[in-house]
Amino acid sequence: MIVCHCQSISDSQIREAVDILRAETPDLIVTPGKVYRALGKQSDCGGCLPLFLDTLGGCDMFSVPRLR
Repeated sequence: MIVCHCQSISDSQIREAVDILRAETPDLIVTPGKVYRALGKQSDCGGCLPLFLDTLGGCDMFSVPRLR
C-alpha cells in the first residue's frame, strides 16, 4: 500500500527501512525523517504523516530501545 503519494513510498519500504536502520544502529530512535533519508527521499506536503506514523508504530523493530 502506498503511504506517501508525493514520494511514492509504500508501507513495505517503510518497514524495510526501519529494519535496516535498527540493524545498523540498535539504539537508534527511528523518526519519519530518518526513514525518508534512509530511502533517499524527503517529505513534501506532510499529508501522509498520520498513516506514516501508524505504519511506523506497526513495525516489529520500531519500539523505543531500552535504557541500560
